[in-house]
Formats: sequence, structure tokens, C-alpha cells
Amino acid sequence: MMWMFDMTLWKLYALLAALFAALTAIFAKIGIEGIDSNLATGIRTIVILVLIWGIVFVTVPLAEMKSLNITNWTFLILSGLATGLSWMFFFKAMQLGPVSQVASIDKLSIVLTIVLSFVILGETVTWQVVLGGLLITAGTLCMLWK
Repeated sequence: MMWMFDMTLWKLYALLAALFAALTAIFAKIGIEGIDSNLATGIRTIVILVLIWGIVFVTVPLAEMKSLNITNWTFLILSGLATGLSWMFFFKAMQLGPVSQVASIDKLSIVLTIVLSFVILGETVTWQVVLGGLLITAGTLCMLWK
């Protein structure tokens, strides 16, 4: 059977990211029960630090680490701050609400990313991307409809 879509390596990685993001939400909902959401985020962050730095030390040549410039540092630090805030708010929302609805709202980040990639990065937005963003928004609204 022929694939409907081209399965390039970046798409496989993106699908794996989606799978692990889903598992993150499920595992976090179970693990956060009865504890402060910031404590849960802190524990998770330590695990991520150990995992990622272990991978970096094994796979990234030292010369590449030395080649980081001010732009790399600035925007990676900003990205890290945004990630930390996202996790804190995500965990707090998961502590208070149903994981299916919290995750759905969280996925509106896709729509925001589309808009920001157009405005800030100048990426081309096709009708397929706009339609996909509208469907994600509609799907989120459907999941939240009471």
C-alpha cells in the first residue's frame, strides 16, 4: 500500500515528538496527584536535564559547543524560559482540569506557532496550513463546548 504522504525523517521525528508529548500529559496527570504542580515541574526538569546532557556529552563534539554565538545563546535562553513557563502553566492546568481538555487547549500553540512563524520568521503560509490551523481551533472549541 502506498503512503499518502511523504515520510521524511523530520516527519518521523515529529510523530515521535507527538507520541511522547501525549505520554507526557498522561504520565504527568497521574504523577501530579496530591503534590504542588511547581514541584512536579521541577522534578520533571531535573530528569530532562540529566537525559539531555547525557545525550549531548555522548553525541555532540566539543568544538560545536564552543561555536555558539550570542544569537544562539540569546534565543536558546529565551526558548528555555518560554518552555519553563509553558510547563509550569501546563502542569497547573493539568492539576486543576481534565487532561483531555488541557491538552487540547495546549495544542492551540500550533495555531499560534503558525501565526508567529509567518509574522516573525516570514515563512510561507499555504491554504493547507491555514485550513489545518482552523480545524485545530475548531476541534479545540468542540472539545471545550459545554
